[in-house]
Amino acid sequence: MMKLSSLRNVLRSGTPESVHAVQIEAIDKGKRRFMGRALMSVGALVAVATVSGCHVTTTNGVTTITLDVAKVKAYGQVGLNAAATVSSFLSAFPALAPYAAAISVADTALSGALSAFSDAAGSTLTINYNDATWQTRVSSVLTGMTTVGGAINSAIAGSGSILSAKVIADAKTASNALATIVSVFEALLGISSTHAPVRAGMTRDMVFVGAANPATGMTEAQALAILGVK
Repeated sequence: MMKLSSLRNVLRSGTPESVHAVQIEAIDKGKRRFMGRALMSVGALVAVATVSGCHVTTTNGVTTITLDVAKVKAYGQVGLNAAATVSSFLSAFPALAPYAAAISVADTALSGALSAFSDAAGSTLTINYNDATWQTRVSSVLTGMTTVGGAINSAIAGSGSILSAKVIADAKTASNALATIVSVFEALLGISSTHAPVRAGMTRDMVFVGAANPATGMTEAQALAILGVK
């Protein structure tokens, strides 16, 4: 399971007042990794932040986002697993077939977007989200996840009394886990969600410290675990 990491920035003295030596260490899974040391002017040093699978730097107002390919794949898999989970709940009820079909269509679109991303990435470990081509590919995965989430929510809302209270609760748990990961994904990419408040409640800073989504009460790690993604 991918776990959030913390970032430690140590500013050393002994340099001119306008220049600081910055030592960057990432602590991931209990192991400290030295990431580099550089001299930056006060004006240039705006933000350096790291979470497992994502590195964000902002220099002179320009933000650069580097994503692990594995991170994007894991998030996409969350959408596929959520679709499979809820579809299994609907399969025994012919009256819910239209909702199952909508989830299937969304699932197929997400699977295609994820496959296209994976094929393009090949053996590449990281990608630059600022690159327009990669941004399009990543956005396609995120859109696919969002569409799956919408189809799942429609199924839950339209099921009425057909599904038992326990099954509805399980479906909502899967939906909330997906919504949590979508909100984390959007926050990391710096996207302001215009969709449901459950997704709009996360910020990049919240993700970096491992905070829970205010609406679902789930952290990224919890949501990944619920939908069986490591």
